[in-house]
Amino acid sequence: MPVEMTRARFEELVSEALDQVPPKFADAMDNVVVLVEEFNDESPTILGLYHGVALTRRTTDYGGVLPDRISIYRRPILWMCSTEAEVVEQVLITVMHELGHHFGLDDDRLHELGWG
Repeated sequence: MPVEMTRARFEELVSEALDQVPPKFADAMDNVVVLVEEFNDESPTILGLYHGVALTRRTTDYGGVLPDRISIYRRPILWMCSTEAEVVEQVLITVMHELGHHFGLDDDRLHELGWG
């Protein structure tokens, strides 16, 4: 049975996950925003999505662009979890996974690191 959780509480969990980003990585984040959305219209079961240009792919031509976006999808995470503790863990994994894409890591490497 899916977990019931207010959007405000879910957003708090995302914020807490971002607080766990090691300082050297938090300081290196550039032109990126993390948003909570209900679900992805095109792929309603995915947990998160990185939209942007990874730091490793940015050139001197990069500039004057809107921030990259990391979307964390509330409903799919709640649907897959049966306790609040599972939601906390999955939010952390999803946030770190999508931040990994911001830093240029692919899915295989993220899985190796335990964030996949």
